[in-house]
Amino acid sequence: MSEAGDRNPAVPGLGDNGPVTDGPLIVQSDKTLLLEVDHALAGECRREIAPFAELERSPEHVHTYRLTPLGLWNARAAGHDAEQVVDVLLRYSRYAVPHALLVDVAETMARYGRLRLEKHPMHGLVLVTTDRAVLEEVVRSKKVAPLVGSRVDPDTIVVHASERGHLKQVLLKLGWPAEDLAGYVDGEAHAIALVEDGWSVRPYQREAVEGFWHGGSGVVVLPCGAGKTIVGAAAMAEASATTLILVTNTVAARQWRHELLKRTTLTDAEIGEYSGARKEIRPVTIATYQVMTTRRKGVYTHLELLDARDWGLVVYDEVHLLPAPIFRMTADLQARRRLGLTATLVREDGREGDVFSLIGPKRYDAPWKDIEAQGYIAPADCVEVRVTLNDSERLAYATAEPEDRYRFASTTATKTRVVERLVDKHRADQVLVIGQYIDQLDDLGQRLDAPVIKGETTVRERERLFEAFRTGEISLLVVSKVANFSIDLPEAAVAIQVSGTFGSRQEEAQRLGRVLRPKADQRAARFYAVTARDTVDQDFAAHR
Repeated sequence: MSEAGDRNPAVPGLGDNGPVTDGPLIVQSDKTLLLEVDHALAGECRREIAPFAELERSPEHVHTYRLTPLGLWNARAAGHDAEQVVDVLLRYSRYAVPHALLVDVAETMARYGRLRLEKHPMHGLVLVTTDRAVLEEVVRSKKVAPLVGSRVDPDTIVVHASERGHLKQVLLKLGWPAEDLAGYVDGEAHAIALVEDGWSVRPYQREAVEGFWHGGSGVVVLPCGAGKTIVGAAAMAEASATTLILVTNTVAARQWRHELLKRTTLTDAEIGEYSGARKEIRPVTIATYQVMTTRRKGVYTHLELLDARDWGLVVYDEVHLLPAPIFRMTADLQARRRLGLTATLVREDGREGDVFSLIGPKRYDAPWKDIEAQGYIAPADCVEVRVTLNDSERLAYATAEPEDRYRFASTTATKTRVVERLVDKHRADQVLVIGQYIDQLDDLGQRLDAPVIKGETTVRERERLFEAFRTGEISLLVVSKVANFSIDLPEAAVAIQVSGTFGSRQEEAQRLGRVLRPKADQRAARFYAVTARDTVDQDFAAHR
């Protein structure tokens, strides 16, 4: 049983929670943190709050972060305690920190770990508590009852081994996230080592791998262009076991294969591709989300891939895009080490909690600005270009059906003319024009005399055009959302966004990532978002 103090955690510093310095941070009772970007201590403060606060908005002068239960539990899982969080808030806050907020931080973080999943020598998987009342509360939940078995003692209950993932999902929704200490199977051993020939693992990449390996499973968050594939390869070398890699599409699968052949001791014969085109199962198998979620007569016919080998590691590329069936299958993979890689944990479907419970908590998150300052990603200049529709377009927009207005505003001729001028301005640069609507992209391709990459473009043709762009043979590409993710175009210096998916924040972050790879001449990247004034296009752009 826990002591009373554990159930009502003390908050250090409550007696002196006034401002210590004229700090860069304003902590508000609605759990928002406002960071003054131009303050001398802003960079230092940003690093300190990054483990537990989620960035919501980052305009020019004041960035908005938010404290959420999931963010605080992620910090707790990474080894940060409430005392550290409270200390940071007190140290950098310009004004007195609300007393109730500090209490809430301490109480929220104290919820993580009061329930633990462990291996019992006689009973196998068990749920153990340090607070008996919490265990009594959750086992009486109708959703928990089917997932657990008999009571071992007042503080321990047997868990059905196959329900390890489902139980973690349910407990998170009940507000009592379980710490999973039940361990992992090693899987089938397979020798994998890094070949650092003319390159080396960057310090933050090494820290990311160490954070993941120490935790056993979880998510690594790195900006686009910061080398998430290298983190994956280094984790595979650490595991030295058969590995299943799940990726967004076939082009991404081919890029992973290329990188693994270049960076590790793996040979071509050891790496299989499991996609619409090929069905190879090898010690390292790269499968696409699309083929894994293909259904025939209501059945996911390719899920047998999960049992095809005794996988020692499962890697989820672009983990923020995991489709629902992948979550369901991941619930059954809790005995395998799982590594999620992403540039953003923002999910437009709100399933960040499922990533936390099924893949694992955030194990490493490198602040974007830190990596930019070290020269590993290019600095970016983001510009919104707001265009005014002509009278006929405004009238057509006003009389359009509400559900058609976003598409109309996104694809006007006025917008097209502005895009043409922007492309002309950057004739000397490698430019990507990115959009949502295929007819708009086809029209732009014709007007700009540029190749168009879209869903119907064959994988071979996509790879040919991307390679021509990388080598400079082509300096302009028009691309649909198929290029949002996992496409390595290091010399892309300018991106022009003409339309998107209804203000999706994750899409914007990924599109910006297309131009963040460091440039050979150290120049900055430029990202233009072209929006139509006084329309829903402008409204959605504000979300981004």
